[in-house]
Amino acid sequence: MSDRNTPHEPHGHDRPPGGAPDGHADHGHPHTRGHGHGHGGVRARLARAGHALTPHSHDSADRTDTALESSSRGMRVLGVSFAVLMVTAAAQAVIVALSGSVALLGDTLHNVADALTAVPLAIAFSLGRRAATRRFTYGYGRAEDLAGIVIVAVIAASAALAGYEAVRRLLAPENVEALGWVAVAGVVGFLGNEWVARYRIRVGREIGSAALVADGLHARTDGFTSLAVLLGAGGAALGWRLADPVVGLLITAAICFVLRDAAGEIYHRLMDAVDPALIEQAERIVGTVEGVKRVGSIRLRWVGHALRAEVDIVVGHELSLVRAHAVAVETEHRLIHELPRLRAATVHTDPDGPEGTDHHAVLAGHTAVTGAWRGEG
Repeated sequence: MSDRNTPHEPHGHDRPPGGAPDGHADHGHPHTRGHGHGHGGVRARLARAGHALTPHSHDSADRTDTALESSSRGMRVLGVSFAVLMVTAAAQAVIVALSGSVALLGDTLHNVADALTAVPLAIAFSLGRRAATRRFTYGYGRAEDLAGIVIVAVIAASAALAGYEAVRRLLAPENVEALGWVAVAGVVGFLGNEWVARYRIRVGREIGSAALVADGLHARTDGFTSLAVLLGAGGAALGWRLADPVVGLLITAAICFVLRDAAGEIYHRLMDAVDPALIEQAERIVGTVEGVKRVGSIRLRWVGHALRAEVDIVVGHELSLVRAHAVAVETEHRLIHELPRLRAATVHTDPDGPEGTDHHAVLAGHTAVTGAWRGEG
């Protein structure tokens, strides 16, 4: 038989004045790995019994990528990064018009594409903060996947345009004017991207956002792409007329590599793919929970920046209603506190031994979490 321990969100406790619920420490603070509650003794048994009637709080925003969507600092980084990259691209565009450099044009389009990715991301992060509804029962975290599709389309368009201009210039070579300014524009592109990279990486680490750190590392690679413009300017200065379009093609190839990685990431998210190492880590965590005799299947999926889990465990058929529920709650508790970026878990328990041999197990299998459902009402 089975039970369903529904995800404990928003996990609100009715807290008495001056105290925390269920004999636990106040869960309003961020949790860190290794945080324990001491589920042993009389006090712990009372806490477990309380769990059967009241959902448990697992507010751990600082341990997940949802720090980006919930943090005003994260949103500010997106805005500042957008402004800096657009100013950089605008300065480069002026020099493109004066010089006719297709290498610089490719780098400019790349910077514009990088800047524009902040727009759908900011919209997605704003939507992700909206509360779940009866229609969108998992909330709006999937808006980030839709934003990812837009980002892939923008990157693909920039690669196509840059490649077209480079091929056109190869077929009909032209002299590049204002080579000194082209070189300056390449340096400006490098400096702009490097500044954005450092800003994103620093704030991303401070607010616990791996996504923002990854965006910073991406900006750093874009900065080195800008330096390639210097090669084109140098080759043209030495009299090689094809240097500029050849570098333009190299930059187009670099954009295509970024496109491949971005498209692959979005595909995996849309297909609910996760790193198998996360599954192995979850299995180890669940296997150490007292009362869990065997770990069944574990399923993880991304919803925006957060992970959700569905877990099957086997417990002793002799367990009472309260104890069976306590094992399920402890399993959920351990997973949320120890598995990075996990925000909610549904724990399904099955009794060991012949099915139906123990009425307590049968009862626990269907009603151990009824109190949690009612508590969230």
